[in-house]
Amino acid sequence: MSRSGTFDRLLGHIACHPVSREPGRALHQLMQELIGGGFTALPIPGRGRTLERWRTLAQVAGSDLALVKLFEGHTDALAIMSEIEPDGATANGSWGVWAAEPPFARVRIIDRQGEQVHLQGRKAWCSGAAVLDWALLTTWDEQQRVQLVAVDLKQPTVKLIDDGWQAVGMGSTASLDVEFECVRGRCVGLPGQYLDRPGFWQGGGGIAACWYGAACALAGYLREHCTKPYHDAHAEAHLGAVDAALCAAAATLRETATWIDNHPRASAQLPVRRLRAQVEVAVNAVLEHVGRALGATPFCRNSHFARLAADLPVFLRQSHAEKDLAALGKQVADSADDGWVL
Repeated sequence: MSRSGTFDRLLGHIACHPVSREPGRALHQLMQELIGGGFTALPIPGRGRTLERWRTLAQVAGSDLALVKLFEGHTDALAIMSEIEPDGATANGSWGVWAAEPPFARVRIIDRQGEQVHLQGRKAWCSGAAVLDWALLTTWDEQQRVQLVAVDLKQPTVKLIDDGWQAVGMGSTASLDVEFECVRGRCVGLPGQYLDRPGFWQGGGGIAACWYGAACALAGYLREHCTKPYHDAHAEAHLGAVDAALCAAAATLRETATWIDNHPRASAQLPVRRLRAQVEVAVNAVLEHVGRALGATPFCRNSHFARLAADLPVFLRQSHAEKDLAALGKQVADSADDGWVL
């Protein structure tokens, strides 16, 4: 069997077999299989194959959103280190990127010897904290600048704080808060470089690809339903609306990937903000129309459908809704770029 065939078989198996039982252990095993098989060696954004990268993220998302949360984080970490430290070696194992910065949970550098630092504080929203080997996390240095730091998570002073994930959606991602008590780490790049590099917004487009892939998987159930003799015209109308939404999102994904590859050193903030906003609209349309067309049956009797339908609204909230739209609007108002011209 070809490498792509093996990958397709693995994802098909994941879609048919929920990872909700012993989720941490199951996700760890799946990530190890994907890493060991070389499936996480995705093209780096902005080097001519960005759309290929996004297609893989969408494919994994269509099988299981909890898995793609860790898969995307691992592949993002590899891309970040390839961009910031192109000649450096990345430690073996599974990686995550923890960059949430709520005011109540921050990690600070309290001591340093060159690139080696010691960290103190609490990090929130750490997806895969119980199963990952390494993490890239944003910290604050002595001058209150954002500094990216690589941390070995097997240190005994890395403490997992289980405050109890209450949501059913994305519940198997093993997302916890993490307490760092004089934990050793290594600075990756210069202060501020994590946010200022071109790959920051290029990577943000990958999240939209994940949303899109899950929406396509849900839409597939509606398309299959419309091939059955017992379907009605209302289902076909819902499928028409879903098709229009997804085709528009797909066109924007392709266009944005091309823009990134043609402008690899430019900031992709404006095109990626537009992309995420457009894909979010499409995903919400899919959730609405698929649910109305198919009723309660797949939510209650199809494990893959039910997991996606529960996980996707939670994962979609990685968008900041009107806050992101306001940022997009301000950028459009201040920009000479006119994306409305045909």
